[in-house]
Amino acid sequence: HFRRLPHIFLFLYITIFPLEKTRQKRYNRYRNFGAPPLTKAKGCVCMEKTVLVETSARHVHVTQQDLETLFGKGYELTVKKMLSQPGQFASNERVDVVGPKKTLTGVSILGPVRPETQVELSLTDARSIGVTAPIRESGDIAGSGACKLVGPCGEVELARGVIAAKRHIPMTPADAEAFGVQDKQEVDVRIQSNGRALTFSDVVVRVKPSFALAMHIDTDESNAACAAPGTMGEVIVK
Repeated sequence: HFRRLPHIFLFLYITIFPLEKTRQKRYNRYRNFGAPPLTKAKGCVCMEKTVLVETSARHVHVTQQDLETLFGKGYELTVKKMLSQPGQFASNERVDVVGPKKTLTGVSILGPVRPETQVELSLTDARSIGVTAPIRESGDIAGSGACKLVGPCGEVELARGVIAAKRHIPMTPADAEAFGVQDKQEVDVRIQSNGRALTFSDVVVRVKPSFALAMHIDTDESNAACAAPGTMGEVIVK
């Protein structure tokens, strides 16, 4: 019975005595007594709600027609390495992205081919070549930036298609249920790093059965957070 006294005192201190402003603060003072974790309310960081943070460098998605213009009739992309998203891969094929100011050489094409050609750059990349890249979700290219793609067999002039990808978390419906979020909902993600910890807002959740759970950011965002490979982010549901 005497061994239960610390836990009884803990219960009374947390639930009855209003000596501090919040239940969480009172709990934190006495968490060493071995009490179970308190349930986190909405807007709090839940330690189990973490996500791998992946850095997406500049890349291009192409249609089959544009691929053949760039590399030759009947050409097919060849796999260099598979990516974390099922069925997607970095190809061996590369193109130059030409803007009014300069050219980005050797930009990777990601496969498989898509219904529309799209160029995803960081804002630093876009400004360096003189192209305006609006921050958009993948596939939303209406009114986006223009550039030229140059391959070994031809060139493609894009009147639109250059974007800076909106940071996002692809996940399955089961993941969404576990995180308490819905498709298109925006969350915050907190990243702890050595000297550059920060919280990303405006992170859009994308839910689809074929997705794999990860947060995708570009190189500007990755450098700002000093995000090394294997970095985890804590999801904050607003």
